[in-house]
Amino acid sequence: MYIALLVIHVVVCLVLIAVILLQAGRGGGLTEAFSGDAQSVLGTQAPVVLKKATTISAIAFLVTSLLLGAITARRGRSLFTQGRIPVLPTAPVTESAPVVPVAPVEKPAGEAVQPAAAAPEAEAVTS
Repeated sequence: MYIALLVIHVVVCLVLIAVILLQAGRGGGLTEAFSGDAQSVLGTQAPVVLKKATTISAIAFLVTSLLLGAITARRGRSLFTQGRIPVLPTAPVTESAPVVPVAPVEKPAGEAVQPAAAAPEAEAVTS
């Protein structure tokens, strides 16, 4: 039943797209692009027929969407819980201390440069 409803939903989607594109808008729609006259495809009542077809297909789209949503909610299973899609194990995340850059200290000429000591972690760096 689920597959049949899904196929109906896809067909309704395609019909809705086609009906909307056939309607004459500001640019004339697809009917004017192919034939030049919007009334030649569906006769003189083209706007009325297209409006009714749009309404019917939009209602069918909403109904099939709601039914598919209800059926999916009742199943309550996703593809992950069904075991169809393998879930890859993730590596544990390790937190490391942030690296604080140390600015070089300029010494007057003639003095030997001493290596800088590591800053204690308890001090907060302010700018």
